[in-house]
Amino acid sequence: MPTIAILGTCDTKLEELLFLHSKISNSHATNALLIDVGRTETEHETIGISQKELLQKYGNNQEVDQLPRAKLIEVMADCATKAVKVLLERRSIHGIIAAGGSCGTSLASAVMRDAVPIGFPKMIVSTVASGDTGPIVGETDITMMYSVVDIAGLNQVLQNILSNAAAAIAGMAASYADKEVPGSSASKKRVGITMFGVTTPAVDVIRRHLEAQYGCEIYVFHATGHGGQAMERLVRENALDAVLDLTTTEVCDFLTGGVMSAGPRRLDAAAEAGIPNIVSVGATDMTNFGPKSTVPERYKDRRLYEHNPVVTLMRTSEEEARQVGNFIAEKLKKHVKRTDLVQVWLPDGGISLISTPEGPFADPKADTALFRSLKEGLDGSGIEIVEDKRSINDPGFATDIAEALMAKTQWRRKS
Repeated sequence: MPTIAILGTCDTKLEELLFLHSKISNSHATNALLIDVGRTETEHETIGISQKELLQKYGNNQEVDQLPRAKLIEVMADCATKAVKVLLERRSIHGIIAAGGSCGTSLASAVMRDAVPIGFPKMIVSTVASGDTGPIVGETDITMMYSVVDIAGLNQVLQNILSNAAAAIAGMAASYADKEVPGSSASKKRVGITMFGVTTPAVDVIRRHLEAQYGCEIYVFHATGHGGQAMERLVRENALDAVLDLTTTEVCDFLTGGVMSAGPRRLDAAAEAGIPNIVSVGATDMTNFGPKSTVPERYKDRRLYEHNPVVTLMRTSEEEARQVGNFIAEKLKKHVKRTDLVQVWLPDGGISLISTPEGPFADPKADTALFRSLKEGLDGSGIEIVEDKRSINDPGFATDIAEALMAKTQWRRKS
């Protein structure tokens, strides 16, 4: 029978958590394990792992009742993360759920992001689920359900919502328990590819080629910040066998303050994992902002392009292009374990749909600065650079870069 872990602060939400526990354990073919992450110890027979037990086993018996709220969340999240990891390693749980306000949501989401892999059922019933959930969900697959009313005493609305949440997580856990343990084997070779709207034609060709010719399972990641982070997370979880990092545009946003940054660790994972990895410079001709009115004042006089009503692109300058090239080169030099498994491809005919000759972002000088900084930065590193006269979306370029990745993997074509 599947078991679902319930995370909650029993000193403030015990009534609501007990209701959720009863719905999971009594209304569905599932067990429930209540884990108390509150500030003060609560005694109740339904609590499976007490706050005291968490602190004794995983928190060095630290006294937390007088800690500032932010520090308390940090400590209890760390203890709960360690406890949930143990439960997962023992295959003792098949899903995890939490219910709370902003603090409880912050604590629970930290545990879910760090303790369990993508694909493991995870849900939070939260008072802040209708707002900006980016910092909560991050690059993971946490399911958010808005509580509508505060989680402060049971009423018919909250009971209905918690009942729905219990049914949802029970269904997910049952499905998960029926599957083979993720990562134990893979029937297909798994390839991650990064894509943006302006590199979609290339990725479509690559995806179809690798599926048809090599039987690969393709994971396409939209390079919107969380997309790049998700790909790197799956690499670290051993859920990808090779990476074609065609679209590294998130580096531009990180360096210039755009809205689609994947953070400072972008490009680390595949290099550190030592898996076949081809890197290109797709869409590094642009930084992303929201509607045109939201572009920072310091960039108002730059070359801007309205991709759609909610996305405005800014053309990368020569200096910014140099910085992008330096970032990629430094990352690869620092983290690559096997240079024979890595290549960098430079499409001289255009690095996106709109930077080809006569396109709105055509800028040969900026592209030259990008390519030169990469070549100079990787000089003597042992990492091969492939320069190609075609554009990144040329079908021939896409097919050739796909074949180059397959050469690194040494996978055979389908018979």
